[in-house]
Amino acid sequence: MKKQNYIGSSLDDLLEDDGTLEEIEAVAMKRIIVWKLVQAMEKTDTNKTQLAEKMSTSRTVVNRLLDEEDTSLTLTTLTKASHALGMTWRLESVEQANSPKAA
Repeated sequence: MKKQNYIGSSLDDLLEDDGTLEEIEAVAMKRIIVWKLVQAMEKTDTNKTQLAEKMSTSRTVVNRLLDEEDTSLTLTTLTKASHALGMTWRLESVEQANSPKAA
């Protein structure tokens, strides 16, 4: 097979130059978090009002938690929701190879 040689930058480079890379990555992470929380809510047959009660918070906080576009999620809120739904999270950090920023 012949190796393809690409010309130009990567999408990450373009987004970084545009100044939107971090924002887009944050929204992508939040969408994954919301997806997993909604799955846990369905599995435990928990609605938003019940989740708010289990978290000892308001439904407004739960709505913000489940808003994919609102990336201002705190670890405290995520932890409360996770405990209320009987789930835990694992966070992993991976350094990118050959990244000039990693040096």
